[in-house]
Order: sequence, then structure tokens, then C-alpha cells
Amino acid sequence: MNDKRIVLCGANAYEQKYYFNEKFAGIPESIKEELRVICVLFTEEVGGIFTIVFEEDGMIVLETDAEEDDLLYDEIGSGLLVGEVRRNRQELLESLQLYYRVFILQDKTALEE
Repeated sequence: MNDKRIVLCGANAYEQKYYFNEKFAGIPESIKEELRVICVLFTEEVGGIFTIVFEEDGMIVLETDAEEDDLLYDEIGSGLLVGEVRRNRQELLESLQLYYRVFILQDKTALEE
């Protein structure tokens, strides 16, 4: 795994836990809550583990995974749901990418795009 990637948040259906990376504490509370809802509802619907990750360049990746012996994990449903989240939350994801580029990567040119 590339160590330049940073997890923003995620949920784990096996442990019934949600994680938010405190490195991003500056994100408004309403956005943090929206991220929590997205992650938790995702794992409630298809199971497994769902994470929102920043790539080195600031692009957001939505990842889903499951334990090898998890027969209840809906792999097809997870792929469809990732697409649905991307479509329905496109503005949110683009805003998070901009936040990452400006505040984490210190890329001031991102504001000019």
C-alpha cells in the first residue's frame, strides 16, 4: 500500500465502528456528520469495511473491502453503492479534494482552478 495515502474516514461493519482522521479536524462539523452518515449507512447496507481515502495528489478514492470468509458481504451491491455515492455526493467530494489540496498540500494554485 502507498504510504502517501491518507484515510479521511471509514466504517467497519465487523466492529461496528466509525473512524475520522483528526488530521482533518478543521473540516466543518456538518461535513464531518455527513461523512459519518455516508460511511455508516454504506456498511449497514452492504457490510464489510468502507473508507474514504485521499491519494497523494489529493484525489478521493472510495474503497470497500471485506474479510475473506464474509459470505454476507454484497460485492456487487458495494460497487453499485460506491457509484451512487460518487454521483449523489459529487459536490461534497470535490470540495473535500479542494480542502485537501489547499490545507494539507498547501497548493494555493488550487484556488485559481
